[in-house]
Amino acid sequence: MTITTKVFGEVTIEDDRIISFPNGIIGFPDLTDFAMIHDEKDDLSTIHWLQSLQEPAFALPVMDPLIVKEDYNPEVDDEVLKHLGEWKPEDILVMVTVTIPQDLEKMSVNLKGPIIINAENRKACQVIIEGDNYKVKFPIYEILQARKAEE
Repeated sequence: MTITTKVFGEVTIEDDRIISFPNGIIGFPDLTDFAMIHDEKDDLSTIHWLQSLQEPAFALPVMDPLIVKEDYNPEVDDEVLKHLGEWKPEDILVMVTVTIPQDLEKMSVNLKGPIIINAENRKACQVIIEGDNYKVKFPIYEILQARKAEE
């Protein structure tokens, strides 16, 4: 499948790279098919994009939460994950959405609404973490700058 995206231009997506969100994502229940895309020119990039296959102008920036919060370990009820099919812990990929405002110093991730992907069958869902342990807008600019300085 070839689509024209807002971020990457024309992209070919192999069928085995399609990630299915049976219930859509929060705020966009009709968008159910995505592909994870990253900037191939920047292998060190921490931000990837969940590109909608139904709406080529829609792509969500996402990243591994452990890059900015090493102790991130939300509790998710197994019942919530049942529509991901059979899974083993090593098959689960957790991503969080990134907000990239005009003022990059206000960049944040949503630790309260992670995206859970079963890498084995490529089914996914977005969940809401109960309680107050994680923020919807967790600031990451300074953390990313410190990591960059270490490299």
